[in-house]
Amino acid sequence: MTESAALIARIDALEIAKAHQDRAIEDLNDALAGQFKEIEALKRQLARLADEVAEAGTNSGSGEADPPPPHY
Repeated sequence: MTESAALIARIDALEIAKAHQDRAIEDLNDALAGQFKEIEALKRQLARLADEVAEAGTNSGSGEADPPPPHY
């Protein structure tokens, strides 16, 4: 194989490797974006649930703790 043919083969190999790396980066970026959306949805759900728990605590009466049961 001549020197120019060897260089062309090396360039081809590098281009193939770069194409695979570009695809892997795109796949990872898509996965990361999906996880970010899911985390944001979970944060909103957690905040809503925390608000519901706080509201339930304020609506439970005078705010005093329940007396212990008689057998306590």
